[in-house]
Amino acid sequence: PLALARSYVETDPSGYLHLIRHAARATNVPVALIRAVISAESAFNPYALSATGAVGLMQLMPDTAARYGVKNRMDPSQNILGGARYLGDLMRLFNNNMRLTIAAYNAGEGSVLKYGRRIPPYPETVAYVPKVLKYYTHYRLA
Repeated sequence: PLALARSYVETDPSGYLHLIRHAARATNVPVALIRAVISAESAFNPYALSATGAVGLMQLMPDTAARYGVKNRMDPSQNILGGARYLGDLMRLFNNNMRLTIAAYNAGEGSVLKYGRRIPPYPETVAYVPKVLKYYTHYRLA
């Protein structure tokens, strides 16, 4: 059943860790960053559905999914790999600036570019960046 991600308690099922590691190797994105984004986006709920239409573990929007060849956004393997590919592109675009990469994942790269390569002043994005960075630090140290 589809449910809002916020209604779930965060877990890190070991069943996803091999998919995360595979995506990290394929995209050169840190495992800790992929895990941090999944924690913030869906709390590891593969059925998460946002009010804006983002779906799955990494909350892919339809256009982003299509851009990265994701046919089934609910499929954890496709969702994680598509989200990691997007993160990898954002890391390259923003010269490995983690804050801008995370902001762009949330608000779109166009928004970060529009605001002069700064975190856009959207309340959701302003709150999202430190939340993901906190998870990222946790997973890096784990």
